[in-house]
Amino acid sequence: MSHVSSHSPHGQSPLRTVQVLGGSAVSGTHVRSLAEGLVARGVRVTVCAPGEADRTYDFTGVGAVHVPVPRSSDPAAVTALRMACLGADLVHAHGLHAAFRATLALGGRRVPFVVTWHTRSQAEGARGHLLRLLERRVARSASVVLGTSSELVDRARSRGARDARLGAVALPAPRRPDDDPELLRSKARAEVGATGRPLLMAVGTLERHRGYETLLDAARVWRGLDPPPLVVIAGEGPLRAVLQRRIEDEGLPVRLVGRRDDITDLIAAADVALLPSSRESRSVLAQEALHARVPLVAAAVGGVPELVGNAAELVPPGDAEAFADAVVGLLADPGRREVLQDNGVRQAATWPTEDETVAQVLSVYDELTRSGPLP
Repeated sequence: MSHVSSHSPHGQSPLRTVQVLGGSAVSGTHVRSLAEGLVARGVRVTVCAPGEADRTYDFTGVGAVHVPVPRSSDPAAVTALRMACLGADLVHAHGLHAAFRATLALGGRRVPFVVTWHTRSQAEGARGHLLRLLERRVARSASVVLGTSSELVDRARSRGARDARLGAVALPAPRRPDDDPELLRSKARAEVGATGRPLLMAVGTLERHRGYETLLDAARVWRGLDPPPLVVIAGEGPLRAVLQRRIEDEGLPVRLVGRRDDITDLIAAADVALLPSSRESRSVLAQEALHARVPLVAAAVGGVPELVGNAAELVPPGDAEAFADAVVGLLADPGRREVLQDNGVRQAATWPTEDETVAQVLSVYDELTRSGPLP
């Protein structure tokens, strides 16, 4: 690992960074990992996030200072953020909306400003126009934009970023108990009602872009198998009532289990992981599935093909027939499942570790704080 300094341009005191956190679980997990690694390297870290975020991710437990800031762009939240950023050598925002709040708080102050884009926001009509304006404002305000996929790097450049780079985010290693993995697997399967039948696992908010309508269409095909595989969808969101009605009306072998704190165990217990989304960047589900040697069927969108390589069955987005065929084919072919499992282990080994992610971010910080006054 290359040596990178954690000192300010004049070498007088440790680098002072402020991390501004968005609303997603992905960015929360990443900021905790980043904070832990930066503190271990002598960097002072302040995390600006709502109170519940520190209870969830325990930023203070890894040595960061937590400043409660509401997830809002109202004047009080922006003022709190501005106060927290006073005296910082560098500000790093995670996610589009957090970056916009940080832009307002900095108000043109000439402080190095790094933005990580974890996912691609998407909307239609007036909201879509507003998102494009936010993206442009953030991209042009940032000293460096780190995109978690090549697609996001290209998007940042198209929105006017002067410096956009690939900044892959490591998936923190799961803190597993020392119990027997087979016992954990059996327990997780029994709990969701998948004893004696294949378990297919999908995870994510119940929103339109997640592709669950396509998934339910596909489930109509494999409900005729004997025994019919059970699809378990972990997540909550506005489509819950619509999806539940379809499941009941059509007698689909699908269970909505809401938010869970045992996602990693459920994925590890599955026979196949499912990712039908119409847009994805650096999917946590895909990473966890490959790490856990669980075959994956995914829509070939966004950053997914780049992330998984030859370690998944990729199908066109929105194509329920192709999705169903891929799942049925995998369930019937143990040899193909084994190939994907082995490919998954090799592919996961190419992803950056937490340590490499921290080193890359710190090298960006070092470059920006040693380059003299900002233009």
